[in-house]
Amino acid sequence: MNPNRARKLRGRNIKNRTQTRAAWDDLHVDGVIVVDKEEGWTSHDVVSKMRGIASTRRIGHLGTLDPIATGVLPLVIGRATRLAQFYTRSDKIYEALIRFGFATDTYDRGGSPTSPETEPHIDGEDLERLLDDFRGEILQAPPPVSAKKVDGVRAYTLARRQMPADLPPAPVSIHQLTLLEVRGSEARLRAHCSGGTYMRSIAHDLGQALGCGAHLRDLRRLASAEFKLEQAHTIPQLQQLATEGRLGEVLIPASGTLPDFPTVYVEPLTAGQIRQGRNFPVSPFRVQAGTRYVKAVLSDGELIAIGEAVLPNLYHPAVVL
Repeated sequence: MNPNRARKLRGRNIKNRTQTRAAWDDLHVDGVIVVDKEEGWTSHDVVSKMRGIASTRRIGHLGTLDPIATGVLPLVIGRATRLAQFYTRSDKIYEALIRFGFATDTYDRGGSPTSPETEPHIDGEDLERLLDDFRGEILQAPPPVSAKKVDGVRAYTLARRQMPADLPPAPVSIHQLTLLEVRGSEARLRAHCSGGTYMRSIAHDLGQALGCGAHLRDLRRLASAEFKLEQAHTIPQLQQLATEGRLGEVLIPASGTLPDFPTVYVEPLTAGQIRQGRNFPVSPFRVQAGTRYVKAVLSDGELIAIGEAVLPNLYHPAVVL
């Protein structure tokens, strides 16, 4: 390429990125963008890519998705990263495809088989009866290859070192578990469950119960907390929006998150006091007695803080944005 043309192209790219960054910085970039994660990417991969798209390092995610999984991955951006603590156990909705016939060491198709491969014909009625044991409050053993920590080390790191990890069962809640389809050696399920639930473990345990082994073949997350697939955009779509200076169109503002927390509108003077860590009163007519958390919001929609009750109708700024 002609050197002069190359310099012009570099200059044009820098100008475009600068204009995109300026348009983005003009917004209150504190909120959530919901990504429709594609297969093969880790959640960290998505965060890294989005940092480049949004031109900011202040991005985190609200719950890991395995590389084989697709679907809803909410990303918190800017000061909204401080809200992540309120999403650690948020509910999820998944659609999973389970392959019966052999188990794997990771409990999904990305692992190595741990038993001979067979082609069982799964009976829907038998499987439906087994699902009763997985509904409600249960103790679930995490997969040996997972993000769970053992003495401060991730289980998947120990697995790579061929060091066995002792992962005790943990309580999880399976609110709904619906059998959608059975076809030959495969079954499709939909699950509404608490955070910390592993669909890989459900697949593995069902295979053990049927005596034929099983693993998770495909997984799609349809919802995470209040964030739905209908709100999600792929990374290429977000890249295009950023190029057009329209990334703000898909940003869910921080004040629009945590819908279960009542909104309390505050005046600028009160907002300044909240930012100094001072308690603030709320009207008993606007917030029901016993409400633990509220959102303190300015009239223009900017989220100032999450308040935690210290006395009836008096809240302390637990998280300040």
